[in-house]
Amino acid sequence: MSDELNKKVIDLFSKHKTSDKVKFYAGFNYVRIDKDHYGNKFNPEHLLEYAKNCHYIVRVMRENKGETVLYNYDVPNSELFKFIKSFEENTLDGTIIEIDKYFPDNPA
Repeated sequence: MSDELNKKVIDLFSKHKTSDKVKFYAGFNYVRIDKDHYGNKFNPEHLLEYAKNCHYIVRVMRENKGETVLYNYDVPNSELFKFIKSFEENTLDGTIIEIDKYFPDNPA
């Protein structure tokens, strides 16, 4: 998603939680986006190729020897759900503080 479109979605959530554009399902608010900010329909092949190139830096807070420290994990897009699930399964511990996305050079 472009930065401009991303900002519009964030503004929509923060200003219009009761708006008919913001829906609620499975315990989460969401906004459906049908077209990009140029008015074009999304191309699934481009989006999938874009996703392959995305990585996330996941910052996790932990206690280590009485100190609070941050661990920064480099997580490929294809492994993001597996990474988050590892906290539920107690393979990894700590508190996820932030997830930053690295965008590929050519947006979808």
